[in-house]
Amino acid sequence: MTLAWDWWPLPFDSIEQNRLDTLHYEVSILGTGALGNMLPFWLQSNRHGDISASPLSGNLTAGIHKPATHPHRWFDYDFAVSITGKIQKQHALPPSTINQLAQFYSNLAYAHLRLYCIDLTAGIIPQSYGIPDGQLTSGGLLFSSNAHPMPQVSIGIDQWTAFPGLYGYLQIRGGIRNMWMIDNMYVKQAMIHHKWIGGKIGGKLPVNISYEFHHAAQWGGYSPAYGDLGNTWNAFLNALFVRSGGSMATDQINAQGNHIGSQTLTLDVKGNKWKVSAYWQNMFEDGPIKFIGFGMNTPDGLWGINITQQHWPFISGLTYEFVQTTDQSGPFHDKDGFVFGGNDSYYTNSIYQNGWNYWYRTIGTPFITSPIYNTDGTIYTLNNRVKAHFIGIKGDIYGYQYRVMCSYADNYGTYNKPYRSNNTAILMECCKHVEKAWGLDFCLSIAGDFGTQFGNTFGAMLTIRKQGIITQW
Repeated sequence: MTLAWDWWPLPFDSIEQNRLDTLHYEVSILGTGALGNMLPFWLQSNRHGDISASPLSGNLTAGIHKPATHPHRWFDYDFAVSITGKIQKQHALPPSTINQLAQFYSNLAYAHLRLYCIDLTAGIIPQSYGIPDGQLTSGGLLFSSNAHPMPQVSIGIDQWTAFPGLYGYLQIRGGIRNMWMIDNMYVKQAMIHHKWIGGKIGGKLPVNISYEFHHAAQWGGYSPAYGDLGNTWNAFLNALFVRSGGSMATDQINAQGNHIGSQTLTLDVKGNKWKVSAYWQNMFEDGPIKFIGFGMNTPDGLWGINITQQHWPFISGLTYEFVQTTDQSGPFHDKDGFVFGGNDSYYTNSIYQNGWNYWYRTIGTPFITSPIYNTDGTIYTLNNRVKAHFIGIKGDIYGYQYRVMCSYADNYGTYNKPYRSNNTAILMECCKHVEKAWGLDFCLSIAGDFGTQFGNTFGAMLTIRKQGIITQW
């Protein structure tokens, strides 16, 4: 019998194709406007914190990037850097630290090196995980594209890579990284440790199943209430191995830092130019860790299905997702001397009171309401019990690339401070490359919110972009 695949089917034994390295440039300008106090939900959510919450704002971004171009060579590299200048109308929300009239920042400043299948990255680079189609999703539970990316260093296997000796039927990926929370909200100089491991079974077969486990921990920094929270090598090891330690009583009883975990299970069925992916994610903030959903907060999670096809361009992708975070292992952590282990209160922590947020935006799903919406200007997560439905569709109609997204969310506040609100959010977006207009790309986005959470709002965003090649070698 002849096996169809090599025992370790890595692409690096293939003959290197004569592909040139290229240095690209990109310049864009955008403006937003809205009726109401805030920009609509889907105009500002899941955009890496780039779009201001203000009802009137504008961005000017310029950058260069060198993409990875040699997938068959034993090494490859890429890098990018961009600078954004933002101007916005001042408004009542949120606090003055991000309510400045003008801001300058970078969401892209990194270098990446691949040595065979090992990836090393340093800098600021947007990342999310676990969702098949990044354009059509409400965002992952642990990490999404909702907040600004953080400075980081990472090492791992970023892409699915064949495990030696199994002819491509089993693939793995994983890694470890450390990120710096330079927003300094409440706890100064805090960090996030993140590690992940995953496996995929199926290879070139029409059905694949994959599983990933992610663990993250806020650690270190300096608290205005408790002082030094542990910034030593030993404190890092405690975060890495989920060990108790430090000077805080809670860290000595439990584990040092604010620990959050998540799992993703995905089923892919693929054919000739089409693919269907069904996926599930969960999230947990209390131990012990339970795998594949058999934990105390089993009802909570994200369930989604994504369909893509290349036969008919008018509808190339369709996604439906349901997100629930209302259970949280029950309403009580402890009561009358008994420890129930409930009231997980996602994205909150008594020591890291800024919680699982960065620059006032949730690091995970935007359905858990970001502090940027807090009318009192506080840094806390005030709404983390949510049931939400999301649907998205995209395609290309004679060169007009479009995307439509709609979501409905019921909000229940927190167990400690319950309240009820709802929001229906709609986004319609269309982009067109016009070669006769100096090769510019034009994008028009229109969005609206309807309900009691944000009120009835309507807004639009216009983006004009120019990109090209500076040089080749």
